[in-house]
Amino acid sequence: MALLTPYWGLDGILILSSLMVAAYLFVTRKFNYWSKRGVKELPPTPFVGNFMDCLLSRTAPSEFFRDLYEHGKDLPFLGFYIFDKPSLLIRDPELVKHVLVKDFEYFADRYASVDEKNDRLGYANVFMMKNPGWKSLRAKFSPIFTSVKLKKMFELMLVIADDLGRYLDSIHLEGEGKVIEFKDICANFTTDMIGSTAFGLKVDSLANPKAPFREYGRKIFDYDFHRNMEFLTIFFFPGLVKYFKPKFFGKKATNFFRSLFWDVIEQRADSGQKRNDLIDWLIEMREKYKNDESLEHYKFDGDDLISQAAIFFAGGFETSSTTMSFTLYKLAMNPDVQKTLRAEIHDALAKTDGKITYDMIMTLPYLDMVISETLRKYPALGFLDRVTLADYKVPNSDLVLEKGTPIFISMMGLHYDPRYFPNPEKFDPLRFTEEAKSSRTNFVYFPFGEGPHICIGMRLGLMQSKLGVVQVLKDYEVTPCEKTKTPVVLDPKGLTTTALGGLYLNIRKTTTAAG
Repeated sequence: MALLTPYWGLDGILILSSLMVAAYLFVTRKFNYWSKRGVKELPPTPFVGNFMDCLLSRTAPSEFFRDLYEHGKDLPFLGFYIFDKPSLLIRDPELVKHVLVKDFEYFADRYASVDEKNDRLGYANVFMMKNPGWKSLRAKFSPIFTSVKLKKMFELMLVIADDLGRYLDSIHLEGEGKVIEFKDICANFTTDMIGSTAFGLKVDSLANPKAPFREYGRKIFDYDFHRNMEFLTIFFFPGLVKYFKPKFFGKKATNFFRSLFWDVIEQRADSGQKRNDLIDWLIEMREKYKNDESLEHYKFDGDDLISQAAIFFAGGFETSSTTMSFTLYKLAMNPDVQKTLRAEIHDALAKTDGKITYDMIMTLPYLDMVISETLRKYPALGFLDRVTLADYKVPNSDLVLEKGTPIFISMMGLHYDPRYFPNPEKFDPLRFTEEAKSSRTNFVYFPFGEGPHICIGMRLGLMQSKLGVVQVLKDYEVTPCEKTKTPVVLDPKGLTTTALGGLYLNIRKTTTAAG
């Protein structure tokens, strides 16, 4: 005899149907969360909420949030769902200011999370660490990026810039020139630069693109299915981290960098050599804070120490190479802008007998405007994530955000909003004259974030990107190549802003050399 009816088959159908109904009711139980609070929400789909396109790698997260931003036109915020998790997109610049600066204590942590025990390299660094430890850690690392230390790093960077010049000379770009995939070249360049300035290593990826240091750097941002799922879990489904145990840097890269960086630290400590780089700083802090009890659950040793080297490397080479390659792409597409910038570079070099200097790189006005406009269109990470640490009443509203609510801000949405940047698809460096910047609404442009969580390595990243662009443009001209889609299509599996299929450009040596 069957359980419910005289027929086993019918029992099976009834039980399965009941389970499906129960599952449906469970995953949709929160789907009126925002409407009940008077907030407009995007209609969710059962089981996936509004996140289907990202989950299926149809849309890059940065573009997903830009689409949400545009969907919420004229609204200060918009409710949506990641699976069944009610999340909020902030659109109003004044509210952005409250979240990132004025009421920072309510939003001091990222929503993104990694397993504190099983991925110490991913957790314990200054980018991902939670409060209260993050605040103390950040304060201890800020002195690495003073002007004095950056100037010392710049001298090491010039050696790598010369390597880039020699590499371009070696592939014979006279006459009609050649087609080159620039994202990889720029990443080789910035990897060599970070290897030298931060770790005292001669990486030589420009000469050998398959150097181990470069290969494992690629694995961090190798947006195959597995890495895409790891990043999606960390940034958007952190509740699943303890079950799936994703690695922020990926398993293979984590093991490689743990071994490499620890060897470098130990060798430097044993030799007593000083290079004024990140390794020196880590050694100094290991000694200075070995008995420091202000950082509970954090030690300046082992994986906790190595995690700072790993995030410094990953963030340093990827964001700078993205900015540099997209800048060269936009210059190729806008020859008048390229001509104006090259003239500025040549004028500056004429005053220094052809020598690139720190002051030149940091003060060329048109170069700064060009880089700023590139970062408007292609910020390395096109969104910001936060989570409410306590119940928070939204200013000028009856809405109270419950503790644990994920908050997102679309950098790309604000950067392409025609209210703040008219004709936003146009590449126009003049948006960043001093007059234009002073007349623009605050908190609509922040490619490095804003407030206490602003990117700690912002100045170093800009310096690397600018130096790379100057090194190329002073002797070479870049023009479009049909292998690169126009407009650029972003890799839908990429957490960071990455061109699908690469950035191919034609490059040739110019007849007029600088200096």
